[in-house]
Formats: sequence, structure tokens, C-alpha cells
Amino acid sequence: MAGAIRAHISREQDQNEPAALLGALDSLRTAITIFDGRGRLLYANAHLNYLFRSFPPRESLIGKTYEELVRLEIEGGEIAPSALAGGAKSFIAQRVRQLKEEEFAPRDVALRDHRVVEIKARRDASNRTILLWSDVTAARAQLMRLQEAVALSAEAFAFYDADDKLILANDLYAHLCGVKTLDELIGRTFPEICATVAYSGRMVLEESPDVWLERRLAKHRAAAGAVTLRTNTGEAYLVRDRAGPDGGRIMVFTDITDKVRAETALKEQENALADSRAQAEKQSSYLADLTSRLDEASASVHSAKTTLLRTMGHELKTPLNAILGFSDLMAALADNLKPGQIREYAGLIHQGGANLLKIINQIMDLTKISAGRYDLRRMPVDAGAVLWLARDAFLHRATARGIAIDADNCPVGLMADADEAVLTAMVHSLLDNAVTFTTGKCITLSATALEGGIAVTVEDDGGGVPAQDLARILEPFEHAGRGEGAEHAKGAGLGLTVVKAFAELHGGWLELDSSIGEGFKATVTLPAAVPAAS
Repeated sequence: MAGAIRAHISREQDQNEPAALLGALDSLRTAITIFDGRGRLLYANAHLNYLFRSFPPRESLIGKTYEELVRLEIEGGEIAPSALAGGAKSFIAQRVRQLKEEEFAPRDVALRDHRVVEIKARRDASNRTILLWSDVTAARAQLMRLQEAVALSAEAFAFYDADDKLILANDLYAHLCGVKTLDELIGRTFPEICATVAYSGRMVLEESPDVWLERRLAKHRAAAGAVTLRTNTGEAYLVRDRAGPDGGRIMVFTDITDKVRAETALKEQENALADSRAQAEKQSSYLADLTSRLDEASASVHSAKTTLLRTMGHELKTPLNAILGFSDLMAALADNLKPGQIREYAGLIHQGGANLLKIINQIMDLTKISAGRYDLRRMPVDAGAVLWLARDAFLHRATARGIAIDADNCPVGLMADADEAVLTAMVHSLLDNAVTFTTGKCITLSATALEGGIAVTVEDDGGGVPAQDLARILEPFEHAGRGEGAEHAKGAGLGLTVVKAFAELHGGWLELDSSIGEGFKATVTLPAAVPAAS
């Protein structure tokens, strides 16, 4: 009897497994389609209808050829006009070719609503072709911004992949290598490029090309390193070469031709070092004192705050630039003095300078907003994508503190009418506060569509803030607690003020919700983007 029961249960489990598998495939955020050997659709999961909203229900697509699906994309207005510039016939032919085994390379398809879908093809042992359709809009936008930033940089940049092949660089790097265009370098390995440079006479070498090349490749294989190069035109560069998290390499070339300026900066830095330490010790009390000084000027509080912030920003920015610039020079020339001490001091100065620069940027933003001189570059921005990218940026730091960041409630496609850089900065500020101050173990990110607006929320499960303090901490230089200790050491009390100002500049608002023991929740609500006309 017991054996019969076990057999019955086993049969039911076998019958339920296919349904469970199909349900799991439907929950994926990637569309999956399977075509038979004649190119006819055998299966499609639910995400295909999410990617292409003009498609009829996926069940009615079974049996159609891949070419017919592509035509449905065009007829439904899904494809961007730029992708059809060569004509619909040419576009269809290119898409259909991807089903051929020799054409299995991933292909990007630009959609009319500015999304980008990547299609990957593979063939199984039964001659069926499996296509994976993924929304890569945020990744492609990030890559374009990176390419633009690299191209506009005043320094030479080069990025190599895990196979040590050059995948991205700017024209300055091509100039250093002695070639006219980057096309001559893209796809070549670093040893090939390095050998070409070594034997071309482009660099001034103090040893034979063979010995120099061996030493250079050895440093390139290290986790991180630096080397100085001199060109045959009299230029000198500090090359910082380090491994990336994906197994590739990142190289930055900084012009250090002006040796006299570097040595002078080091001498001045020795004198300024003691002053910078004293200024750092006074910084906490100085920033706390600013609030009381602003309160004393109640008769003209608005203009007084603006004047004070503008003056403070200009007073700190000049020595701050010197601290950051000179610390890099000290690290570059540390071997000429006392390496350990110089590197330690340079690191301390750079860290302090970075913190001060953050404060100054916040002060200058508030000043520009107050003066009505901050111009927003508004465009449709995917709020969910911004939250996912912010999660990636803070994940390592949060993990180091034992904090999880949950972004499951951040769907893509919720478009806010916002300045993308400003929205990113607001989310980073809120997430930075959460990672820095929470005593809990989880931070939750979410994006929600409201009537005419998009709400972006950062919430933690820490100790929370008294409800009566919520209005106060939105004021400049205010903290969650009134003590002069830890809170002041971790920030100037400007983060929430800047976020509130930016939200209101967009026509939105910042809302805080917290109480002791109930965590801390910050929600930025911005206007929703107006859908593009069909």
C-alpha cells in the first residue's frame, strides 16, 4: 500500500515539473523563443509580450516564422526609424540571417521608444534555434556615456578586456602609440601594441627594446602598478595600469612633463600639510557653527545663507584643488623623498580633499539653485534603471558592512521627466546616507508610478530618527542627532537639503518618514515623462 502511494505521488510530481518549469521561464526578465529547423516558432515565454507590446498574445504566435515575427515588429511600430533607414527589406534580411549558425553573434535592435534589445542566438542538438531577448537600454546608455567621457578626457585612456585586447581608448592614446587612428589599435593585444611602440622609437628608452618590453609586460601583469614614459617629442607621462573587476585592464596616462612644477608643489605641500591637519580638526565645529550663524541673521536669512555659502565655497575650493593635485604629484614622485611617509600623507590629503570637495559641490549646488542659475537638462529617465545602477555602485561598500540592498521593486520603464545626472546624484546621496548611518541589515530600493509622477524610495530597517527631528534635518548643516561627535564626522549635514532642493527644482518633492526603531524612509517624487507621440 505504501509503495502504491509513493508511486502515485511520484507520478504527480513528474506531471507538475513541466508546468513549474514553464512558470519559472515566464517569470524571467528575458524573453526566450525557440524555433524549429524551418524557422517556425515552437515556444515563447511571457516576457516577449512585455518587450513588444503591440504583439498579439504569445500563444497565437506559435507556428509563425521568425521573418513573420520581424514583420509584426515593423507593422506594430516597435522598431526605431533609424534602424529602418536602409529599408524594411534589408532590416528583415539582416535579422533572419541571425538564425544561421555562422551569424550567431549578438545583435542589438533599437526600438521606437528608445529601448535597446539585445538578441543572442544558439542552436541545440535537435537543430532548434533558441533566441534570448534582453533589454540592454541602461547598459548601452552607460557605455555611450563612458565612450563620450573617454573621448573628451584631457588624459589618455585605454581599456583592455580579459583577453588583453584593446576595446576602448581615446585619440590621445592613439597619439601616444604613434598611430593616426584608433582603428589601427582596436582589437590588438597589449603585448602587440607595446612591442610596436618599443621598436618604433616612439619612446625614449634607457635600455634595449627587448629588456624594456619584458619589464613593461611584467608590470602590466601585476594587479596594479605605475610606470613613467618619455616620448621622443619631449613629453613625459605617468602611466597607472591596474586590473579591472572583470579581468580586464585599465590604463590612465597623466602628463607630468612639467617637473619643476611638480617639485615646487611638493615643497609647498610640506608647508601646507600641517595647516590641512588643523583645518580638518576644525572642520566639524566650523560646519556646526554655520547653522547658528545663519539663525542669528533671521532678518535677512535667505540672502545671508546664499552669501555665506558662496563665500565659503570659493574660500575652500582653491586650497582644495591644491590638496588634491599635489597629493597625486607626491604619490607619483614618492621615491625621490621618503616613500612611506609621502604616500601616507598623500593618501590622507586626498581623502580629506575628496570629502571637502563633496561639501563644496553641495554648497555650490544650493547656491546656484537659490540664485535661480541651475539649469536642468530634462529628458525621459528610467527611474528603475537609475536605482539598479545605484545599487551596483554601492553594493561592495554595503556588503562590507553586512548590509543587503534589495532592488526587486525597481521595474524598468517608469520614465521620469528629469535631469538624469541630477536624479542619479539624488539617489546616490540617499543611498550613501543609508549605507553610512543605518544600524540595520537591509536597504530597500523601489520605484512606483503615481498619478502624473514617479516616486523613488530608499528605505532602511535601522534605528530610525525621532519624528520631531524630520523637519529639522532637512535644513542645511543639520544632522539626525544633535551631538558633536560621530554624525558631524561623517558629513556636513547638506545631503538631504540638496536632495530636497533638487526635487523641488524639478517640480517634485522629498518626503521623509521615520520614528525610533522603525527605520528611515526617504521618497523623491518627480513629474512623469510625457509619452512620445506615435
